[in-house]
Amino acid sequence: MIILAALLPERSFAQFSNTQAAGTLKSAIDNVNDTTDYEIDSTFRRLTIGRYFKGLAHKDSLTLSNVFFPAMILPGTGQIYNGDYWKLPIVYGALGGSIGGAIMFNKKWKKDGKTSDRDIRNYFVWGAVASYWGQLADLTVSFKSYEKPLPARASFYSALLPGLGQAYNGDYWHIPIYYGGFMISGYCWAFNQKQYKRYRRIYREIGEGTYTGHVTAENAVWFRDYYRRNRDYSVLATTLIYILNVIDANVFAHFKHFDISDDITFNVQPAVIAPEVPKSGFYTYNPAYSSAKLGFTMDITF
Repeated sequence: MIILAALLPERSFAQFSNTQAAGTLKSAIDNVNDTTDYEIDSTFRRLTIGRYFKGLAHKDSLTLSNVFFPAMILPGTGQIYNGDYWKLPIVYGALGGSIGGAIMFNKKWKKDGKTSDRDIRNYFVWGAVASYWGQLADLTVSFKSYEKPLPARASFYSALLPGLGQAYNGDYWHIPIYYGGFMISGYCWAFNQKQYKRYRRIYREIGEGTYTGHVTAENAVWFRDYYRRNRDYSVLATTLIYILNVIDANVFAHFKHFDISDDITFNVQPAVIAPEVPKSGFYTYNPAYSSAKLGFTMDITF
């Protein structure tokens, strides 16, 4: 009873008390569903291919998640949903040009072996990555929503650039914590990788008979495996920090919508409860419940 009181709007609780006395809980649930406070947004319906393309045609509404993830497979579709059609030539031109340039200079490098061709190829590859990242960032920024902060937007901001979701939420003090974690794990990653390569080289040179140091083959194997394991742990730590950064942005964006005021009250008072009119087809008319009753209402404000 108390739990349902916390969930139901105040205007619906008197009706709920009556239906509980009458044993008609289904009617109370119907009353709650009819209130605008608990109206479920149509955008939370399950995404299907048909509904997705209706959204692109602006015949249905989609959530940011429903737009973002397909855009990872079909770049540019986020701009279509947002109505930013003028950005499509930029997106496809940058992606197509970068990918085409990378393929062309990769062929030239394989044919001629010039270092300059290899470097230009790498620049084009990074250009394609930046173009792909940019279209995802653009659709996230341009997505229209009445909810501020939007938890999905905060999550994708932090996924695209760690700390950006925290800045969007206004939680700037979180940013140094995550970047400090990235710096520590990155240093451990680089240090262990360097030592792993060193002892792997020593072990190979011992096997070839060209090593002149004091490290034995057994020690070389032990240290090689030791630093490789620590390197893997460093990679795992970096991944966990990244995931935690995304979760943090989403959770604290949700917290922004919580009412944390000091107005917490619980009131119980007598009331005249109006009779519940049974719905035909579900209930049988009973004179015992056809007149008004005296009872109590409980209101919880939090």
